[in-house]
Amino acid sequence: MAKVNPFFFSLACATAMMPGAAMAALPPGAMAPNVETQAVMAGKPFEFRLAEALRQGPVVLYFFPAAFTSGCTIEAHEFSDAAEQFHAAGATVIGLSHDPIDKLSRFSVTECRNKFAVGVASSAIISSYKVKIPFLSMSNRTSYVIAPDGKILLTYSAFNPHEHVSRTLAAVKAWRTAHPKG
Repeated sequence: MAKVNPFFFSLACATAMMPGAAMAALPPGAMAPNVETQAVMAGKPFEFRLAEALRQGPVVLYFFPAAFTSGCTIEAHEFSDAAEQFHAAGATVIGLSHDPIDKLSRFSVTECRNKFAVGVASSAIISSYKVKIPFLSMSNRTSYVIAPDGKILLTYSAFNPHEHVSRTLAAVKAWRTAHPKG
C-alpha cells in the first residue's frame, strides 16, 4: 500500500471538515448506486452485493478513511456495540474502506468484533457515492442509510466518528416504525 504524505493527508482532512464538504455526498431521496465488492465478516471473505442485502431490509453503508486509524477504530467499536440494535430493526451494516481485503479481514475481527462486515471501497464506488477525499484515493467519513427500495434515507458526513451510529440507528428505527415487519 502506498504511503500517504502527512501534509496532503492533513490538507485533505481539513478540506473534508470545511463547510460544504459534506454537501458533496449523495442526498436523501437519491437512488443508491449499486455496490458489488469483496467483503469480510468475522475474517471470512464473501462477495457483498447491495441489491441482495436490500432484500433483507435497510442497509447502513458507512465509508471510513482507513482501517486501524484512531477515528475509524472508534467508529467500528461503536457500530459493533450497536450491532444487535441494527439487527433487531432488520438492518444490515457494512463499512467500506479503500484498504486491501487482507487488512480489512484483520479489522473485521479485532475492531468490528465479528459483529458486521467490512468491504473494499474501490475508486469507482468511492466516486459514485461522492465521498472521495480530495488528493487521496480514500473516502471521507460518510454514513448512508438505504431503504430496501434503494433510496437513500439518510446521509451523514462528519470527520468526527461519534454521531454516525446514533444518527444511522435513529434513521433505521424510524424506517422500521413506518414499515413494521409483517
